[in-house]
Amino acid sequence: MAYRVNNIGLWLDEPEELLGQRAAEKLGVTRSDLSSVRVVRSVLDARKKGSPRYIYTLEVELAPGRKAPKLPPDVSEAPPPPELLPRVKEPEKLPLIIGTGPAGLFCALGLLERGVRSILLERGREVVTRRKDVAKLMRDGSLDPESNMNFGEGGAGAYTDGKLSTRINHPMVRKVIEAFARYGAPDHILIEGKPHIGSDLLPGAVAKLRDELIAGGCQVHFEQRVDDLLYRDGHIAGVKMADGRTLESDRVILAPGNSARELYERFAADGQVSVEAKPFALGFRAEHPQSLINGIQYGAAAKHSKLPPADYKLAENLDVDGEVRGVYSFCMCPGGIVVPTPTQDGLQCTNGMSNSRRNAKFANAGIVVSVSVADFEREGFRGPLAGLEFQRHWEEKAYKLGGGRFFAPAQTIPDYLAGRVKKDPGDTSYRPGLAHTDLNQLFPERLTQSLKAALRTFDKKMRGFISDEGKLIGIESRTSSPVRITRGNDLQSVSMRGLYPAGEGCGYAGGIVSSAIDGLRIAEQIATELT
Repeated sequence: MAYRVNNIGLWLDEPEELLGQRAAEKLGVTRSDLSSVRVVRSVLDARKKGSPRYIYTLEVELAPGRKAPKLPPDVSEAPPPPELLPRVKEPEKLPLIIGTGPAGLFCALGLLERGVRSILLERGREVVTRRKDVAKLMRDGSLDPESNMNFGEGGAGAYTDGKLSTRINHPMVRKVIEAFARYGAPDHILIEGKPHIGSDLLPGAVAKLRDELIAGGCQVHFEQRVDDLLYRDGHIAGVKMADGRTLESDRVILAPGNSARELYERFAADGQVSVEAKPFALGFRAEHPQSLINGIQYGAAAKHSKLPPADYKLAENLDVDGEVRGVYSFCMCPGGIVVPTPTQDGLQCTNGMSNSRRNAKFANAGIVVSVSVADFEREGFRGPLAGLEFQRHWEEKAYKLGGGRFFAPAQTIPDYLAGRVKKDPGDTSYRPGLAHTDLNQLFPERLTQSLKAALRTFDKKMRGFISDEGKLIGIESRTSSPVRITRGNDLQSVSMRGLYPAGEGCGYAGGIVSSAIDGLRIAEQIATELT
C-alpha cells in the first residue's frame, strides 16, 4: 500500500535521511516497514526569520503484509496514475492553432494524444533563433516587431523567467510540469513548491516539445502571421495570412498572446468576434540587490548554503480616496534581470527574467496596481478596446520619458515617494539602460497614490524595501490581456462557432502553466466533440 504523507519538516542542518523516519513515525510504523520513500513536493518555509526550514510531501510504500494502524489527517492513500484517454476520429480539416505559446503548444499536444493532428501558425521565429532578436533588443534597443520578448515560439514566457508556479488548483497542473520535465527541463521542477526552469533552459524544452508534435504529424509554420479570420454563416471557416494566402478549417484555436493588438483591433472593427475590455494591472519593476532581499527574508540565516536566492510575495487592498484597489507584486525574479518587452517602436514596457541558477546580483518584481473599466473611462477610453488604448497611452508616455531607444525611466523608491529627482538610481540589470526621471509623471493620481500607499505598507512587512538601494523602473504594463474574447461553457466564442479563444492573450489565463492548462482543456473539448 502506498501513502501520501504531508507536512514533514526538516531544519536546514538536518539530513534528508530523516524523512523516512519521520514519515514512519507519522504512520505509526517503524522505518524498516517502509519499502520506499519518494519526495513528491518540497516547499521552503521562511516565515520564522533566521530559522527557515523545508516542508516535504512524501509518497511512501509499506512492505508487503504491513499496514498503517490509523491514518492521521495529513496522510492519505496515494492517488492512482492517470488513465490514458481514448483516441478519436480525426476531422477532415485539421484544426488551426494561432500562436505557439503555452496555450497553443499544449493544445496541439492534447489533440495529438487523442489522435488529432493540427497546424500551428506562429508570427515570430523558432525559439532558439529568436534568442538573437531578444539579445539585439537588449544590446542596443533594436526591436524586431515580429520576433521579440513577446512574439515567437514559446510565447512571452520563454524568455521571461520560465516560472511554473501557479495559483490555480487544477488536476492538469501536474501533467504540464511532468511534460516540461520530459522535454528536458530539470527534474527538480517535479518536487519544487515553486517550480522554475529558467530562461536559459526553457527554450530547449519548448524546442523538444515542438519536435514531438512534428514527429506526430503536426505542422508548425514560423514567420507566418495571421491577419484575419474567415467566416461563413456564423461559423469559422479559416484564416487569412499576412501574405494574402488563406487556410481553411472549421476549428481555429486563437492563442496569440496578450500583445497581438492588430488582431484584437480587427475583431473590434468588423464586429464578427465578440470582444470586451478587461481589467488588468500596471505599475513598475522594483529592483533591489539580491543580498538585501536575502537579508530581509532570511535574517541571520541569509548566507546558509541550502537556501536559494530569496523571493517575496506582497499584496494589499487599500482604500485610497474612498476606492478600494489591489496593489501586489507580480512575476518576482530572484537573482534575475529586468528586460525590455515592447512589440512596437515608441512604446516602453518591461518584465523580469531569471536563468536556472538565479545567480544575478539583483532581484526584481513588478509592483502593480489593478485598473478597471472605470479607470479607462476616466481617461477618455471607451469600448471593447478601452483597456488596450489605456495601456498603449502609458507605454507611449513612458517611452518619451525614457528619451527613446527603450531606455527605461527610473527613480529610487524614496525619491518616488517624496516626489523629487535627487539620487541617481545607480547600477541596474536593465539594458539598454535607465533614464533618471520623475516617475510621478506617469499614471493618474489615484493610481500613483495607491502605489505609494502600498509601498509604505510593503516596507512594514519587509523592512528595507524602501531604501536608496531600491529603484522603480518603468513600466510594467502587460501583466495580462486588456481584452477578453468572450467564450461560452463549450470554450467557443459566443459569437463565432468553431473559434476557441485560448490562453492569456484572450483573457483566460495568467502564466505558463495556466495557459498550458487552458490549451489542454480546449483540446479535450474538441476531442469530446469528435467522439
